[in-house]
Amino acid sequence: MNDWPEGWSGDNRRSGYGRGSASARPESARVMRQVRRGQAPPPGPGPSAPPYGAGVPQQPSYVDGRGHGGDGYDSGYNTGQVYGSPGSPGGRGPGGPGPGRPAPDWRRRIKWTAITVVTALVVTTVGTYFWADSKLNREVDLSKVIERPGAGEGTNYLIVGSDSREGMTDEQKKDLHTGSAEGKRTDSMMILHTGDNGSTLISLPRDSDVEIPSFVGSESGKKYEGTGRHVKLNAAYAEDGPELLVRTIEHNTGLRLDHYVEIGFAGFANIVDAVGGVEMDIPQDIKDPKSGADLKKGKQTLNGEDALAFVRTRYALAGSDLDRTKNQQKFLSALASQVATPSTVLNPFKLYPTMGAGLDSLIVDKDMGLFDLASMFWAMKSVSGGDGTSMNMPVSGSVGGNLKWDDAKVKKLVEQLKNDEKVTVTGN
Repeated sequence: MNDWPEGWSGDNRRSGYGRGSASARPESARVMRQVRRGQAPPPGPGPSAPPYGAGVPQQPSYVDGRGHGGDGYDSGYNTGQVYGSPGSPGGRGPGGPGPGRPAPDWRRRIKWTAITVVTALVVTTVGTYFWADSKLNREVDLSKVIERPGAGEGTNYLIVGSDSREGMTDEQKKDLHTGSAEGKRTDSMMILHTGDNGSTLISLPRDSDVEIPSFVGSESGKKYEGTGRHVKLNAAYAEDGPELLVRTIEHNTGLRLDHYVEIGFAGFANIVDAVGGVEMDIPQDIKDPKSGADLKKGKQTLNGEDALAFVRTRYALAGSDLDRTKNQQKFLSALASQVATPSTVLNPFKLYPTMGAGLDSLIVDKDMGLFDLASMFWAMKSVSGGDGTSMNMPVSGSVGGNLKWDDAKVKKLVEQLKNDEKVTVTGN
């Protein structure tokens, strides 16, 4: 009986059923490669393998149970290498990527990630700069100041705290105990010198006795000749604003002022609140109905309302205006330190409100830039950190209720500032 399909007769049978075997036989289901192991058994009687038909390729035999014929052919079936060896075309070795999926180029990815981050930082920084620069109120024109002293080494800032109530609601005036007086006057005045020998912060008492020199009106452009009259320093500001105040200080000290910075009541309180308050060590219990201060001795965090009351208080202090200027210096230095901390600078949710509150409320001279302003804040921070000097203008006594400066000490102090030398003069 012939079990082979039609066309598989002896006439078209080839020399054998597989390469390398002279008398290969077909395998039954029980004689598969997973069953036969080791050396092939000797040939025995059984049905002979039919020949292949025309066009049918020869298949490997499993003579030795491992798919090996006499010529050493290995199909790879027993090793699990169904798709060929690692080196074969289209093959995949252990752990290797499949066809069409090359290994990721991490160097390229890291490079483009770095470029994207740097670009974003540059765009943000440039955008922030122009935004902040546009918010500066450059209203003071120092070119209107006449007969100015020669420039010295370092940079001198005049920092003024005014009692301006501009833009404040009635409720804010009540909460901040500012009253409702029209116009504005100076509550505090300080000279900040920055240079190679550290920073020096000098408070100018508002009751300082000064001479009003000849000047050109900031609005009228008319020249007013000096008559030798003496007034309190804050009267110069009240008479013709920042330009006359600068002119008066330069005339009475001989020190050229390079920049002018002014902040009002509301702006001061807003900056303090924007940074989340400022920690201060209050030297004594303070209760002053006029400023609204009601503070206990010791370390505490002052909000905007308490901070404004603290820097305005003088009637509750033994030294009156001289003690008040010392408190103002301490607080402004602490505020600058708080603004310059990483928790503020690196936190956009705190940085931008702080910058917005500060820049909206500052009035500066026309030549003031953001870098000048940043330099001023860093210098104030250094003073609070012990790297600078803070003092009052040296005073020798009083004349008609006005504080008289010590002329000899003031002259020496100005010389040291002009030459950017270490300040050795002491104040009150």
